[in-house]
Amino acid sequence: MLLDAAKATTSHSSSYIILIYIAVFAFAYFFYLRPRSRKQKAARMDTKKVEVGDRAQTIGGFVGTVVKSSSDLITLRTDGGVELDFVPSAIARKYNPVVPESADDHPTEGDAK
Repeated sequence: MLLDAAKATTSHSSSYIILIYIAVFAFAYFFYLRPRSRKQKAARMDTKKVEVGDRAQTIGGFVGTVVKSSSDLITLRTDGGVELDFVPSAIARKYNPVVPESADDHPTEGDAK
């Protein structure tokens, strides 16, 4: 009898532990994982969204200016004038090169006389 009571107590406590694990996972999913993945997806879609006149980089590293955009093709033009068509999923991001600041951009105290 004592053994049966010990088994019953063990099964109840293991059920509670499983329920606690499920509740913690559900909490983490709804309040941390899901919002985070939605933000990441929105950020990815925002960087892939290019319009005519924007500079864009493809997943292969090709950089060009968008000259034509439709739902199934995006046309990029190189600096040499060559136009290439890409599927929209091949566009990795908008291309905004970082221009380093030169020393001439900031006057020094000795220059301001």
